[in-house]
Amino acid sequence: MAVEKSERLAVLIDADNTQPSIIEGLLAEIAKYGTSNVKRIYGDWTSTALKGWKEVLLEFSIQPIQQFGYTRGKNATDSAMIIDAMDLLYTGRFNGFCIVSSDSDFTKLAVRIRESGLIVYGFGEKKTPAPFVSACDKFIYTEVLREKINENETIKRKSSAELKQDTRLVRLLRNAVDASSDESGWAHLAATGSNIAKQSSEFDPRNYGYGKLAELIAATKLFDIDERIQGEGQSKSIYLRDRRKKT
Repeated sequence: MAVEKSERLAVLIDADNTQPSIIEGLLAEIAKYGTSNVKRIYGDWTSTALKGWKEVLLEFSIQPIQQFGYTRGKNATDSAMIIDAMDLLYTGRFNGFCIVSSDSDFTKLAVRIRESGLIVYGFGEKKTPAPFVSACDKFIYTEVLREKINENETIKRKSSAELKQDTRLVRLLRNAVDASSDESGWAHLAATGSNIAKQSSEFDPRNYGYGKLAELIAATKLFDIDERIQGEGQSKSIYLRDRRKKT
């Protein structure tokens, strides 16, 4: 059996703009996309503000990079991360980068890495400025990665009525289904998901309290859903159709 190739990723974390409570969820999420061959975190480790991070670095084998704040009001950490990222990019050893920060200063870095043909995964809080979010191939909001408390979901699940009121979400889903559909109006779930990713780098069903795209789409009650058994292996495929086009 052939071994599936794993993407080689460089993970760069801005300690000043990231909470240590996300680390376990963050690394688990990154593992979905490839192998973290480099894991570095940047900040002024002489500062007590980063005490929470110091307690998890060894456990998760993350290399701390010391960066003193030379000038008050200037973020030297960002500069150090950008310089390191470019050095790693020029080695040609990586397939992609994971930039963990809510700071818009990394927008141009993300654009530059993508221009070199590598994929960029961004991770940051929902306050992250739109230019940085859009500059990444995929952007994951870290609120969905935080540790669960008392087994309750971190993100409250939105109701069908709330989802229907989200005009941007409804437009995104309908456009994706329409673009992926055949002449009869049915679209394969996987093709729909791929189209959504191309339209919106930050889209994630977990932002709405749902673990999977199919669950979110079903909750909107805007689409017909058809589960089909296909192939000799009797695998199940899910197809969608906009209810407005039902004949």
